[in-house]
Amino acid sequence: MKILIADDHTEVRRGLREILTDALPDAVVSEAGSGGEALSLLAASEYALLTLDINMPGSSGLDVLRDVKRNYPQLPVIIVSVQPEDQYATRCLQVGAAAYFNKNRAPEELGLAVKKVLSGANSRRACIAESEAAELEEVIHK
Repeated sequence: MKILIADDHTEVRRGLREILTDALPDAVVSEAGSGGEALSLLAASEYALLTLDINMPGSSGLDVLRDVKRNYPQLPVIIVSVQPEDQYATRCLQVGAAAYFNKNRAPEELGLAVKKVLSGANSRRACIAESEAAELEEVIHK
């Protein structure tokens, strides 16, 4: 299984790689430092999952997410961001993200969320505050 991490910070990519390989020891993890690089890697190879930062130089994570969902609609994307859920989660989920995960949450929670997304389970409740999950579900299904 191949996973692509797209984040402009080397240290964050390194941490995400460690979290993902702990959760999925057989995964092959690639890294992209920009949205453009992520799109190039996606065009060159098939991935099972993309983790995507919302704030990157060049194209924003939302723009990259739109491109990914247009070109690879079956590819699950987890947005991993420092931005609060109440500011971005709804928008990301409406555009097609499988989940929104705040970087301030415990690393083990990301591993669990990734496993849920890859299994096809509804991961929204694992990735955003319970109080917001029901509200987001309503917005998404309108």
